[in-house]
Amino acid sequence: MELAGYCNASIATKWGTLLISVEPPPPPEPAKFAIVVFHFDTFFPSRALANFPYMMQPITFIKLSYSSLWLTIIFFSLIFFGDHGGARVTLPENVIVPAVITFGDSIVDQGANNNLTTLFKANFSPYGKDFVGEKSTGRFSNNKTPADMIAEELGVKEILPAYDDLSLNDKELLSGVSFASAGSGYDPETPKTVGVLSMVDQLNNFKKYIEKLKGIVGEERTQIILANSLITVVAGSNDIANTYFTLRIRKLDYDIASYTDLMVSSASNFIQDIYNLGSRKIAIFGAPPLGCLPAQRTLNGGGLRVCAEEQNNAAQLYNNKLQSEVEYLNRAHAESRIVYIDIYNPLLDIMQNPNQFGLEVVDKGCCGTGNLEAAILCNRFLPTCVDPSKYLFWDSYHPTDKGYNILINQVVGKYVNDLF
Repeated sequence: MELAGYCNASIATKWGTLLISVEPPPPPEPAKFAIVVFHFDTFFPSRALANFPYMMQPITFIKLSYSSLWLTIIFFSLIFFGDHGGARVTLPENVIVPAVITFGDSIVDQGANNNLTTLFKANFSPYGKDFVGEKSTGRFSNNKTPADMIAEELGVKEILPAYDDLSLNDKELLSGVSFASAGSGYDPETPKTVGVLSMVDQLNNFKKYIEKLKGIVGEERTQIILANSLITVVAGSNDIANTYFTLRIRKLDYDIASYTDLMVSSASNFIQDIYNLGSRKIAIFGAPPLGCLPAQRTLNGGGLRVCAEEQNNAAQLYNNKLQSEVEYLNRAHAESRIVYIDIYNPLLDIMQNPNQFGLEVVDKGCCGTGNLEAAILCNRFLPTCVDPSKYLFWDSYHPTDKGYNILINQVVGKYVNDLF
């Protein structure tokens, strides 16, 4: 790219060449300002036009200071012409999602626990068996997680990295990361018992991330990125399934009604915190039918390993309260989109009607016996099923790539217009 005085610059993109005309302002404008016109010299493919119909006409920015010119060019290059790959889901007109940022637990942990002293890890075989290069990245699946899939569905990028990934460059940071840590939850006791990152830890890392963004594109551009990015929060399952029912460390002080109140209060505070830092499009995931997870069937489902009713009832109670709180927060912040995401019913539907989704096994995982194996109990010394695409679950807690794909395709399509 070349830029000298009042002339043109060009940026090669996969759709054509972006031409940037920098022209002197008409009198009596001060000389320190310029008029910058963006337009394309080639025709967009139809998929791009679905999201960028206004790009067929020049976009003019009046009174752009020269000190901001380079930042503007860099920003447009990264947001509009980076390695986004094109959204698979149809976004509302003129909507571009610059980044996906995730918080929570193992469902969206992209490798945050790899360097922690905890048993809640997945950076070893057979995890990642179907990932690029058969690499065990710390994702709790045989391949990608919902964090990757959501980023890809929205056309941001194919792989969403962990914030702690030492190989991250500026481009990766700008298009989003995951702060999630397997084993975490809204209850402060949940991450403490297993030695993982709490939601407070994740929030502190988010603050550091924001400072890094400011160092790359400046404060104003950072706020634009945060306000237009999708922020997802996936937590709560470990609180109910592990802290309350399995470890029982909260049962002496709370019944399930008061414990779910504690969880929702903590979730509400977290949402407020990330809102105050600039997040405006926030997706809050509810809990799945926890009693139907393979491990819970084994531990609490009796000899026939049926779905554990008590755990499912607790998940539904929590979800109802969380949904009400999220809807209240959304009303209280009119300029934002804070949306509750129901995964309980879609996942239960998959479990009850597996054949409709091309699945055969929904009551146990692909790893080992599939009844209890997860994290270090699912390891290279155990066999795995021949065809993971026939299984809903990879281990006794986490879905397969196929299972996640089925679920995320439904969720993104259902809620995209609510969020954007």
